[in-house]
Amino acid sequence: MPKIGLEIHGYLNTKEKLFCACKAEHGLKHFKPNTSICPICTGQPGAKPMLPNKASVNKIIQISLVLGCKINQKVVWQRKHYSWPDLPKGYQNTISGAYAIPNAQDGKFLGIKIRECHLEEDPAAWNPKTGQIDYNRSGSPLIEIVTEPEFNSSEQITDWLKQLKANLSYIKAIDKSAGLKADVNISLPEKNGVRIEIKNVNSIKNIQKAVEYEIQRQSRDVPKIQETRRFDELKGITARMRTKEQAEDYRFISDPDLPIITIDKKRIDQIKSQLPESPQEKLGKLIKKYKIDKKHAEILTKKIDIAEFFEKVAEKSDKNLAVRWVTEELLNILNYNKKELDDPDVDINSEHFIELLNLLEKGKITELKAKEILRKFIPKSFSPKEAAEKSIKISDKADILKFVKQAIKENPKAVQDYKQGKKEALNFLVGYIMKISKKRADYKMAKELLEKELR
Repeated sequence: MPKIGLEIHGYLNTKEKLFCACKAEHGLKHFKPNTSICPICTGQPGAKPMLPNKASVNKIIQISLVLGCKINQKVVWQRKHYSWPDLPKGYQNTISGAYAIPNAQDGKFLGIKIRECHLEEDPAAWNPKTGQIDYNRSGSPLIEIVTEPEFNSSEQITDWLKQLKANLSYIKAIDKSAGLKADVNISLPEKNGVRIEIKNVNSIKNIQKAVEYEIQRQSRDVPKIQETRRFDELKGITARMRTKEQAEDYRFISDPDLPIITIDKKRIDQIKSQLPESPQEKLGKLIKKYKIDKKHAEILTKKIDIAEFFEKVAEKSDKNLAVRWVTEELLNILNYNKKELDDPDVDINSEHFIELLNLLEKGKITELKAKEILRKFIPKSFSPKEAAEKSIKISDKADILKFVKQAIKENPKAVQDYKQGKKEALNFLVGYIMKISKKRADYKMAKELLEKELR
């Protein structure tokens, strides 16, 4: 059985870099290269780091609490030396190393032990093909989460990482535009194979593919020397990069330019008291309180902003209607516009959404008209009452019959197709009725009257 451990890296969701005031703009592809830089993050001679920003330290405390780790109250910055073009100083500042005390350790998350998690700075982005280096992300705050080698399959890893990502999104600790990446360590003890590291795999999907390929490769060709490999996404294979470095190769020393980080218990307790419910807790709450099925509850709890939005809506409207319109209609328009509910340029007021559902429930507007109004809620919602007054649902049989006869008269081919057995023609005619009634006609009544007229 394979033994697999993960070293997971994520950009902390901060406005500034770790040791300077430059914007932490990692993950933004449109940001011009080398425009968010200064002497500190580009390693200029004589430049000294500022104190690590408070937000980064607070976020690593949050993450450590979510992972059930013991938080160490005094930690020392280390210099991790290696010579690569992406590291202008010749070393990386990190709270890790052979003799270092990490920010937190000895945790457990969803059945997997967490060896440690620690804070460090990101190197620059180096393109080995062109030799170009972009320092925009140099010095950005990173968290590294190291698990014990307790995974046995790619499926187990995929499920665990998805849940980890959801939990971290609830505390808004990780920059969602940059995502997570991981170094994957794999060995096959039953074949006496040594541990192989796959470096910087950049998505959950690719992590799964890399693990599956590497298990097959090691089964065929048992590795006897530790090495570092990379995952070729296009070919779906891993390729050798170099022999594996040992801790002594990095020549870790404490950094004389950075003070010891001291975290008192009061600070930890305060941050702990402000943590939101976890996705697992929220899932149980929604099922129990609102009596909704697990399938819909799981959709709602994938993102905390959606779950909290639903709770506000369900308190003041029919819960069954709220479930359907949040999990289907709201998510559909967000996905269509490639937006998230918590994006800064999206402002959907829950009270406006509640008004819309109440108008629909009372029969003031048709479902099609409600969907049309909802589409206009992006980027900014509004009270739908005025739009509803201009779009009052037509439920009078005589009025709808006029639209039915008009549709039949103006679409003779569709009528003929229907009578020849083409059922899709009926949907076309109903759609035509909704069009000429400006989506105000009662859909069910229109369909029934149309079928009757076509007999």
